[in-house]
Amino acid sequence: MEYNFSEDLKSIREILGFSQSELAEKIGVEQVTISRTELKKTEPSARLLEAVYSFAFDKNIKINKLKEMFWRDDLGANEKLLFHGAKTEIDGEIDIHKGRKNNDFGQGFYTGESYEQAISFVSGFGNSSVYYIRFDDRDLKCKRYEVNQEWMMTIAYYRGTLDEYKDHPAVKALIEQSRNCDYIIAPIADMFQIINSFIAGDLTDEQCKHCLAATNLGMQYIFLTEKAVSQIKLTERCYISNNEREYYKNIRLEESKLGDDKVKLAKRQYRGQGRYIDEILS
Repeated sequence: MEYNFSEDLKSIREILGFSQSELAEKIGVEQVTISRTELKKTEPSARLLEAVYSFAFDKNIKINKLKEMFWRDDLGANEKLLFHGAKTEIDGEIDIHKGRKNNDFGQGFYTGESYEQAISFVSGFGNSSVYYIRFDDRDLKCKRYEVNQEWMMTIAYYRGTLDEYKDHPAVKALIEQSRNCDYIIAPIADMFQIINSFIAGDLTDEQCKHCLAATNLGMQYIFLTEKAVSQIKLTERCYISNNEREYYKNIRLEESKLGDDKVKLAKRQYRGQGRYIDEILS
């Protein structure tokens, strides 16, 4: 999927109140380049893409966020707007078997609830982009998770840190439930070392739960079946300029630091509460 650059270019000029010549002068290209690109007579070069989107972001025009607002306004009764951050691009059809097996809930197609959430996970990759997705949830079976013991232990299993207990009946039941659905809605667990500490017996389930809740990263949607994937539609691919990428990378670092500090306090506040892994699976 290509970027919708022609429309973005016209939108950016509209917001700035610039003519084609004025914008061309600002970013150092010929007016004919802007004209032919808006008319889709020529494909934009990598240099032109970066120049336009970077200039707009420097002018505090968050074009991708603006488009998110318009896409939300256009949703149908059973539709949701979701986002997928790609390190490069989605090549061909969506394949639920293509992802890593040690993701939070194993293989599947992973999406998030907001543009900021999606870009925060791929801002460190030079050719990353964000896809907007329309999802119709009718006639699909959903498994929803909250920040609790079931969620933590299911993620621990798929991330390969629960191997010692993988044959335990309780663990087998958890995994069966996690696959008895078309898609999953669950909190994002970005701080894997906390779950590892729980599995290693260094934290109780209560401490682990509150440490992970402190990170507050939002919800993710994981598509597990072909039926579920058939009800999602890639609607747009968004270009991420270098300055926008740096902006969200810094936000992610700040939030990570805040999350680390909250975790330290949560460990102390809930010390002695809850059960350790060997007590749960005794």
